[in-house]
Amino acid sequence: MAMITLNGSNHPLESPISLTGLLEQLDLAGKPVVIELDEQAVFPRDYPTTLVYPGSRVEIITLAAGG
Repeated sequence: MAMITLNGSNHPLESPISLTGLLEQLDLAGKPVVIELDEQAVFPRDYPTTLVYPGSRVEIITLAAGG
């Protein structure tokens, strides 16, 4: 099975998937996150059209408000 590096760990990837699809798989859809794909920041408006391929490096940072 193909893999990506997700937040520094191996993660299986069956086929290319959009960032939106990846967020849905990870139960992060609709949550405030920042995504870096292969060391490039991706704007949220581009998540549906930006594809993740085997071998990609993805960093997902969840934003949390607090005080």
